Amino acid sequence: MASNFYAFLDRMKYIRRWSLMRSSREENIMEHSQQVAMFAHALAVIDREVYGNRPDELKTVLYALYHECGEVMTGDLPMPIKYFNPEIHGAYKRLEDKAADKLLGMLPEEVRGGIAPFVKADPDSREYKLVKAADKLSAYVKCLEELKGGNSEFKKAKESIERELREKRLPCLDYFMEKFIPGFLLTLDEMEEL
Repeated sequence: MASNFYAFLDRMKYIRRWSLMRSSREENIMEHSQQVAMFAHALAVIDREVYGNRPDELKTVLYALYHECGEVMTGDLPMPIKYFNPEIHGAYKRLEDKAADKLLGMLPEEVRGGIAPFVKADPDSREYKLVKAADKLSAYVKCLEELKGGNSEFKKAKESIERELREKRLPCLDYFMEKFIPGFLLTLDEMEEL
């Protein structure tokens, strides 16, 4: 019997992020997930190499890769709505869990066990915390990109997300912010000069 799991995931490219914001460039959850996976991998490497922790890099990247897959069924609910109150946030979380279960149910039984742990990540794990930080980093970079292009629509979002990033108190995240974020403020010509 055929499975529609990956056909559904391929539709991530049609789910637009930042739907309440006027963006100079649209972003979809597929490209967002790829960026989050790269950032999460960097955080895991920094966490291990610089700070001596032991996150599982592969698990971190796979958590990141699948972290938005349920949104092919739910869509991307804007943050002001998603976090409006605890009841809405809880209900949306349950809806995301049901969407993940439905997607996992599309997989052949013999491979489901190898994919399910990444689609439904362990929220108490170090790796999940790194992915959540990478997810915020991705949103922060989007804000920087929009502001750099003259779109002041993202000013307050940038300030709010920057505050949230600082409050995470993750040394590997602080390291990333110090070493890598300044590059996102440069033009291509300025990057090539370094």
